[in-house]
Order: sequence, then C-alpha cells, then structure tokens
Amino acid sequence: MGFATLASAAVTSAALLLTAQLTGEPWKPCAFNDRPIACREVREGPQAAEPLPSWREGPVRQALLSWLQRVTDPASPDWVPEADRIAVFDNDGTLWPEHPLPFQLAFALDQLPAPERRRVLQAGRDRDNLQQLLARTHAGMTTTDFNAAVQRWLATARHPRYDRPYDQLAYRPMLELLDLLRRHGFSTWIVSGGGADFLRVWSERVYGIPPQQVVGTTTVTRFELRDGRPVLVKTLEQLRVNDGAGKPAGIHAFIGRRPLAAFGNSDGDLAMLQYTTMNAGRPALGLLVHHTDGTREYAYDAHSTSSGRLHEALRQAPAQGWLVVDMARDWTVLW
Repeated sequence: MGFATLASAAVTSAALLLTAQLTGEPWKPCAFNDRPIACREVREGPQAAEPLPSWREGPVRQALLSWLQRVTDPASPDWVPEADRIAVFDNDGTLWPEHPLPFQLAFALDQLPAPERRRVLQAGRDRDNLQQLLARTHAGMTTTDFNAAVQRWLATARHPRYDRPYDQLAYRPMLELLDLLRRHGFSTWIVSGGGADFLRVWSERVYGIPPQQVVGTTTVTRFELRDGRPVLVKTLEQLRVNDGAGKPAGIHAFIGRRPLAAFGNSDGDLAMLQYTTMNAGRPALGLLVHHTDGTREYAYDAHSTSSGRLHEALRQAPAQGWLVVDMARDWTVLW
C-alpha cells in the first residue's frame, strides 16, 4: 500500500491507479510543486482499470488523476457538484495537430482552384488575406451546403505528412482524457479560435462533443426562404474571433459558468486558463500541451512556423500551477 503523493515521479505504477481503488481512509496532506493538496491512500488491485493508458507514468498523469479523484469523490473536501464540472478544450494543437497548416485553413485552400490557391499562399496569412479566403470559400453558402462540403473534404483529403484523413489525427491521449472526464460527470466543451460551423460538423463523431457544446469563431448567419425552403446563409458580417481574450467572453456568452478545467497549447489559450484557474475559490485545473516531439509530430513553442505560438503561457505555468504536457515524454502514442 502506498500514498499517491504528487511530489515524485518515482512512485510505483500501482500507486498511480487512482480509480476504483480507494481504501476509505481519510484524505491526507501531500504536495505537488510545493503546493499543498489532499491525497488518499490507494490499494493495489488486479481488477483496477488503468486510466489514461496512452499517458506515460509520471507527475503529469499522476497529478491529473489525483485532481480528478479529489473533485469527484463526495468524501473529498475538494468535491465539486456535477453541474460545475465543466472542462473546456482548445482544438488546434490541443486535440489534434495544427501543422503544417491549421486544418480549417487546409480545408478552405482545398476549395480553391490550384492557381488561386497558390496566389493565396503567396499573399501570406495576414488578417485581410484570410478574410478574403473565408469570403471566397465560406460566405454565401447555406449551412447545409457548408456542412456537406466539410464532410466531402474529410472523406477525401489527407494530411501531407501522415497520409491519413484529418479526422483520424485526433490525439489518442486527449480522447482518453475526454472520455475519462465524461465518465466522472464532466461536460466537455470545445472553445476554439476555429470556425464554430466547421467544428460542429464532426466534433461529436470525432471527440464525443455535440455541436451545441462548441464555442468557436462566428459571423452573422441569415435566415432565408429559398424555393419555399428555410435555409441559413453564412456571411462574414460581425466576425467574432474566439481567441485570446475572446475565449473567456465566449465561455460567458455560450456556457454561462466558469469552467473547472481548461486545456490549451498556445498563448491564444492564456486568457482562458487564467479565467478558469485564477482566484477560482476551488481546485481548478489548467493544462498546456507542449509540442516537443519533432520525431512523431512537431517541436515548437515560441517560434512556431504555423500557429500555436507558446511563450507567455508557458512562462506563467509554474507560478499558476498549470500542468505542462511534454508530448515527447508524457505520451506513449499520439494517434
């Protein structure tokens, strides 16, 4: 029998199994990064299910499981009611890759004829150029036609490095985490800078997150009757970019509760992590996915060649107590 303290990565594998193994002993003090927390004693057990199997044994996995245990066990002093168990996830770079291009940008480019696609790429990714690209490939379509275009693209397009359909590149460790949270009474939400309509087409099938739990970049959608049929038409009016400080605002507008956990990978997620964890009055969790694996994926942070720049959030992580996933070290597999 051993205590699951969060101070050491050298604890045994059995002590890390923090599900369905509680002894009923009282909570006892321990620490992680010199911060006091409560831990419970756990027993070794052959029938215990292994949580997060694609996460390597270590302090990040252990901290995740201990936090989850503390906020979901009614006997814990840190127990949180299910109504408040809200977990928000960035998408690009957090739930699936964002290199060499964010996948929605790849979709938009693939809707263009090859000569026009080359002109767009040569013009760069400044805001005006991207808005023109969205106007060319998104605006004026009905939502039904847009959904069908996204579905066709997902069925045929393949990632240039991995030669796999884009929707088969969701990170397996994050899918396991989504499932584990939901099994412990959490509602899981996407809060992304990507287009909400693009994400809603496939988020339930790929992540188990229904379209009504997607908060993303939006524009005005207009209702029309076409040939006697009601349709919604996409426009570029009142573009609301759901990134940076826009993420907490979007959470307030669409969720209406402060999250208990936030997961991101870039400085675009900094405000969301701050809003979730700072002065929360409860054991809120923040986690950053740090792309360190240039062999299996990509290695970048402050000097990203695509999107997902990570500098300030990584700098603040130790002081704020946010967990940092080292992709090369902490994940045994990616897909």
